[in-house]
Amino acid sequence: MSLQTIQPNPSFCPIDEIPDAVDALRESFQSGRTRPVEWRLAQLDGILRFLKERHEEILAALQSDLGKPRFDALLAEVVGIELDVLHMKKHLRRWMKPESVATPVIHWPARSFIHKEPLGVVLIIAPWNYPLQLCLGPLAAAVAAGNTAVVKPSEVSPATSALLEKHLPNYLDPNCVRVIQGEVPETTRLLEQRFDHILYTGNGKVARIVMRAAAEHLTPVTLELGGKSPVIVDSIIDVKMAAKRLVWAKFFNCGQTCVAPDYLLVEESVHDRLLEEMVAAVKKFWGKNPQKHSEYARVVNSRHYRRLMGLMDCDCRVVCGGSGEESDRYIQPTILADVSPKADVMEEEIFGPILPVLKVPGVNEAIEFINERPKPLALYVFSDSKQVQRRVLQSTSSGGAVINHCMLHNLVPGLPFGGVGESGMGAYHGKAGFDTFSHRKSVVEKPLAFDTFLVYPPYTRRITGLAERLVKAWRFLRPGS
Repeated sequence: MSLQTIQPNPSFCPIDEIPDAVDALRESFQSGRTRPVEWRLAQLDGILRFLKERHEEILAALQSDLGKPRFDALLAEVVGIELDVLHMKKHLRRWMKPESVATPVIHWPARSFIHKEPLGVVLIIAPWNYPLQLCLGPLAAAVAAGNTAVVKPSEVSPATSALLEKHLPNYLDPNCVRVIQGEVPETTRLLEQRFDHILYTGNGKVARIVMRAAAEHLTPVTLELGGKSPVIVDSIIDVKMAAKRLVWAKFFNCGQTCVAPDYLLVEESVHDRLLEEMVAAVKKFWGKNPQKHSEYARVVNSRHYRRLMGLMDCDCRVVCGGSGEESDRYIQPTILADVSPKADVMEEEIFGPILPVLKVPGVNEAIEFINERPKPLALYVFSDSKQVQRRVLQSTSSGGAVINHCMLHNLVPGLPFGGVGESGMGAYHGKAGFDTFSHRKSVVEKPLAFDTFLVYPPYTRRITGLAERLVKAWRFLRPGS
């Protein structure tokens, strides 16, 4: 597959205009125009129309930025967003309704409920690996919750970023949603502004910068980071099926997925056969020369190419792949065996088409290996044993998990998506996204027609005695006494 590069002529926002742009969004929010459900649904419909009417341009931009095959782009970028938006449209009115809670009898007559209100102006900083999904997914949640938003797409995926800046204002309210392109200076200026929430997707180093900037305004943040998502492969499995699923998940989007399997911990008794089946799956999926196959993606740029090639310079056995061509941003689907746990490829998130495979005596040792390292964004276990599945889920901590497959939790709109520990904080997708960009305001409503005389001074002996008798009766009658 040859790359067809679109020259987007990036139009970065003048730095001095950024404060005014944010102020304009705040004025729009304070006008109240984003609060009605009709406005929110109109924005969600606008996202769906954008995906439909700009379909071919979207696929061309993704191919230009990442060499993303058509099927991969449809599944992970377009359909993934549409599923989430349709889920929001279906449930939005119910999510917006006040949520009743029980009121203690001492406060009767009264009504207690939770009122959902939008936060205000939010900032979404998106990465390059899924430049459409990771812009529009959080944006959909933000507008569904009734916020105005700045979307900062990645400069590393310029064709998709330019497409969003050019066309999104034609589908969403331009007074309430603004796409701002830029590099480090523009992002730095954005982070100096006061936002009501920031959602950042990317790496831990930049996440710390975002958090420090947010702290200046006490702005809450959602951080969708990454890490080394492990796979435990038990001996009680269909080895051929597991191999197919692992190869698909690892090399989808050329391994540039935050929840891609990063390394395998394979029980000794199935280790060699699994390697054989994975090599066979690579050949079945992309033939003897994946470089010529139209459905194998590319590394995003030369810098990442060189970083990935450097990770393979370790004391290990190359089972398949191991080489590439920088001018085409192509790296072979690569499987490594006999890898040292201290090798660089095991120390940093790979984020590319390289899969280290480590042999372990059993599941307990695999769990111990994982727990000695930072909490991952995702964890996968392949086993037909319910006992093993439960043990892994209960003995490890990760942002999400999938049993006998990989990455699928990211495409289920009803599941919150987010990390834990160094893999992130907070979550979105579906209702979790609505909640992330909403404030749950506690409200108690009492009628003026009736009052509780006991609460007002002076507290006579008779009133105090009555209160004590009521407390004793309540303690006797309450559940669990």
